[in-house]
Amino acid sequence: MKLNYKRTFLIGFAFLSISAFWQLYDSIVPLILKNTFKMGETITGAIMSIDNILALFLLPLFGAWSDRVDTRFGKRMPFIVLGTVAAVIFMMLIPLADNTVNFPLFFIALGMTLLAMGTYRSPAVALMPDLTPKPLRSKANAVINLMGAVGYIFALMAIRLLVKKDANPDYTAVFAVVAFLMVVSVAILVAAIREKKLAARIAEEYPEDEEADKGKGSSTGPLPRDVRKSLVFLLASIFLWFTAYNAVTTAYSRYAGEVWGLRGGSFADSLMIAGAAAIVSYIPIGMIASAIGRKKTIIIGILMMSASYFCGFLFVKYSPLINVVFAFTGFGWSAINVNSYPMVVEMSRSGDVGKYTGYYYTFSMAAQVFTPIFSGFLLEKISYRTLFPYAVVFSLLSLCTMLMVKHGDSRPPRRKSRLEEFDVAD
Repeated sequence: MKLNYKRTFLIGFAFLSISAFWQLYDSIVPLILKNTFKMGETITGAIMSIDNILALFLLPLFGAWSDRVDTRFGKRMPFIVLGTVAAVIFMMLIPLADNTVNFPLFFIALGMTLLAMGTYRSPAVALMPDLTPKPLRSKANAVINLMGAVGYIFALMAIRLLVKKDANPDYTAVFAVVAFLMVVSVAILVAAIREKKLAARIAEEYPEDEEADKGKGSSTGPLPRDVRKSLVFLLASIFLWFTAYNAVTTAYSRYAGEVWGLRGGSFADSLMIAGAAAIVSYIPIGMIASAIGRKKTIIIGILMMSASYFCGFLFVKYSPLINVVFAFTGFGWSAINVNSYPMVVEMSRSGDVGKYTGYYYTFSMAAQVFTPIFSGFLLEKISYRTLFPYAVVFSLLSLCTMLMVKHGDSRPPRRKSRLEEFDVAD
């Protein structure tokens, strides 16, 4: 059994476009709120959590809905195409509202953009497990996350090059470039992937996935108690490590300015280093997980992230060495991201992948509702220096819950001969 890397890279264009948008959103929208509309840190955190509040409802809803849809284009593709078109239209109103200092227009445009993104995020992510045999999903998710990191890096490079070091820079160009990337990415996906045809072929070629589903009880009933317990602990872990990670990514542009005195888009350098580290590590991480298991790989990632957050706290002024810390952050996040989502859908049945994708995002988004508000309150009322200790605490808590997970760890079957190790999927 071998992964079709070419097909998986093409599927990854959906996640590339999503990642580019969210990096733009996380980096620029807080600056607009602070500098243009003069919002405090707590209010900024509250507004930044709106997308996550919407996601709590939209991602499970549209994930489960896409499980039940059957069109000639497939289950997921209609959501991806229509959602991207709507998101691109509304997101271009955000810099317009910023330039005209029109908060009602900004708020409406932001809300409609987030609604559009919420309609297709779960279907886009569920496309990978739909078209990948279960034992190969960590390797496939490594490829998907690599594509996401490319989108992340692209958005950061656009910010670095197009955002001027002015008091109130014009963000129109950077929004337009990211919107263009989103359209091109989805166009490539639609042209290259025939979802319905491929899904039928996968079901025919890998009937063992259906056999694995039979071990989880009735196709409509609850999961066995031990599997359900592992799922609960895994979802708790997801909540906790996203609480740590999102606090840093959401506040970092402001932290770099307030604590280290960085201006313009220069804060993006460290984040680009983290993204580059993730890019080079995604494929090896997928292979490591195949060798030692998903759970052990995640635990290694949590320990690396915790150490990185602690080291970040030690920098009282900017130093190029912070880039080394962020490189290890990228490695650790790669180990977690590559394996956590496949562990969730490993516990699902084949017909419920969209619903379980929704579960994954419900808990990750719940963390991102909670953490911008709570961490923002600490930043405003105590000190910006609370950011990294806050991340350390929640990262270590995720380690405690992850140790309790006993299911969802799958390894590809061993090849019959060493010669098969040289097989490459076309």
